[in-house]
Amino acid sequence: MENLEKMKISEKRIPKIFLSGSIRGGRQLLETYRFMFDALEEAGVEVLSWHVVDPELENVELRMTEEEIYARDLGLLVKSDALIAEVTVPSTGVGYEICRALVQKIPVLCLYSPDAAVSAMILGNPDSLLEARAYPDKTSLKNIITEFIQDL
Repeated sequence: MENLEKMKISEKRIPKIFLSGSIRGGRQLLETYRFMFDALEEAGVEVLSWHVVDPELENVELRMTEEEIYARDLGLLVKSDALIAEVTVPSTGVGYEICRALVQKIPVLCLYSPDAAVSAMILGNPDSLLEARAYPDKTSLKNIITEFIQDL
């Protein structure tokens, strides 16, 4: 019996997370995205959308077609167990990814600075798969992320 329990623990699947943050809408929160990425990796999950934290992403995407970017992002999203989005900086792309995740029944955590003017389409959405939380500091941000992924 003890060996069976050990096998179940060792077979536990590593959650795959799609991290979403503004790219063309503005990269002023790149440091925050990096902090979120590091917190997720430290918690033992696989971040599929590592490109969001690449400081050279805008230059990389200049060499990609719009169709390639779309295919990359949605291809990663469908492989994800959850989407975590930083929504302080308004972004059409982030909103689109959130909507697609919810349509595909993928849980979504939206995080934002308490003083942000977050869209009512996020804050007013009654979907049980969507959670929106303000974080006053990096410690709170990390705690919210950790709580969310523990429930996956």
